[in-house]
Amino acid sequence: MTHQKFGNTTLDMPRVVFGATCLGNLFVAMTDEQKLDLIREWFEQIPKPVAIDTAGKYGAGLSLEVLGRDLAALNINPDEVIISNKLAWRRTPLEGTEPTFEPGVWVDLKHDAVQDVSHDGILRCHEDGCRMLGEYTPKLVSVHDPDEYLAAASNTEDRNRRLDDICSAYRALEKLRDAGEVAGVGIGAKDWRIVRELDEHCRFDWVMMANSFTIMHHPPELLDFISSLHRRNIALINSAVTHGGFLVGGKFLDYREIDPADASDAKCLEWRQQFTAACQQFDLSPYDVAVAFGVSHPAVTSVALSTSQANRVGSMVAAATNQPNPAIWEELRARGLIDSHYDHLNC
Repeated sequence: MTHQKFGNTTLDMPRVVFGATCLGNLFVAMTDEQKLDLIREWFEQIPKPVAIDTAGKYGAGLSLEVLGRDLAALNINPDEVIISNKLAWRRTPLEGTEPTFEPGVWVDLKHDAVQDVSHDGILRCHEDGCRMLGEYTPKLVSVHDPDEYLAAASNTEDRNRRLDDICSAYRALEKLRDAGEVAGVGIGAKDWRIVRELDEHCRFDWVMMANSFTIMHHPPELLDFISSLHRRNIALINSAVTHGGFLVGGKFLDYREIDPADASDAKCLEWRQQFTAACQQFDLSPYDVAVAFGVSHPAVTSVALSTSQANRVGSMVAAATNQPNPAIWEELRARGLIDSHYDHLNC
């Protein structure tokens, strides 16, 4: 696997960025041994430097804490790892039996987390993360899910205030970049339209979008936007290319349970049925095909992939680096599943 220059930064990025939500006990509590084995496998499967995506929200900092501890235990040189820390949440004491910020999502936590989006707040989040990572300071930073922060606005005035909060936070991060404390500043969001809006206000080196550019969803206006990023040398990390596991048979679509009675969800289920049948026709894994499409656009520098199982890391990396039988693309076009005008596939 070769590394590529990462946008306007000085970094060289691998094709796969490892997502570290599971280190924060997302839905299930992994043992310390399982976490160590998983991180060890990351470094076995990818030439150094290895890239890891984490956030203060992941287990109220547990993901950060585990990374700092286990990278040291494995004697990883800080120069051999690129950590991207998404900022907006910082650790607070846990006063009840379950965290307040996302109840039911994170398991066996010892801390809570609070959102802190502002100029000084984002610096507090950064300092919190650096403390937990120890010598493995993040080279990339971003504001985490500003789309959700804006969506929580009660009215137009509140949204404008929240937009000011986000822009102030980015001014703080830009100062860190300009001082050489971080290599690049980006954004991590699920709604690509909010990324486009904030792109008019902030100086991004890179963009991370989830559930946006996928084999099931690649509208012309999105393709125009990511082409614009590419022309300006802004790197793109593509994330959640299977829509949270939906494309490979999961019951959740973009972090919510699918409802077959809903007309829009029923359409997605029909799309998945056709997609699965096409993959079976060529004896291909839907996961491999979805990931291959997710890295097909020249704007995409890397794809963020995650698993809690160390024995799946190798096949996950292979999906991002190997090309499936090109006949699958023609079949998917014939079934009307991908846009006939999308011209970045090896057909």
